[in-house]
Amino acid sequence: MPSGSEEHFMNRAIASPFVSFALAIAVSLAAAGPVAAADLAVKLHGIRAQTGLVKIAVADSQDAWDGKAAPVQFDGTPPRGEDASFTFKDLKPGSYAVMITHDENGNGKLDTNVMGMPLEGYGFSNNPQVMRKPTWDEARLEIGKDNVAIDVVLH
Repeated sequence: MPSGSEEHFMNRAIASPFVSFALAIAVSLAAAGPVAAADLAVKLHGIRAQTGLVKIAVADSQDAWDGKAAPVQFDGTPPRGEDASFTFKDLKPGSYAVMITHDENGNGKLDTNVMGMPLEGYGFSNNPQVMRKPTWDEARLEIGKDNVAIDVVLH
């Protein structure tokens, strides 16, 4: 049977690798620091009706842009004037695209005419001048560690 000092030494010898391992993990996590995140401020212009709901979605992938995945963030508000502002916080560095619709009559969808052209307000990041929904690449913007502000004109 080990003496008191031998038992203390054995307990320290067993605990020492675990303490060292835990300390190494703590140091590496502290050195890595928090993941950089930035805010995206979106200013909308050209809201033409003061009814319904202005909806905005931030997609972080091609699948989210195509509706096959959920947007990383979204928001909505009743319009209050011709302009509106939204801020999306803590976006990790990467590619994003913004899609805005104004459901002017509150029926839960973007109404279109028989040709498929929207009858209600809509807009996208980068304000691409296309006669269709822009591609992910046309609307994509890069967000790094610094905050980004964009303006979107509604059609």
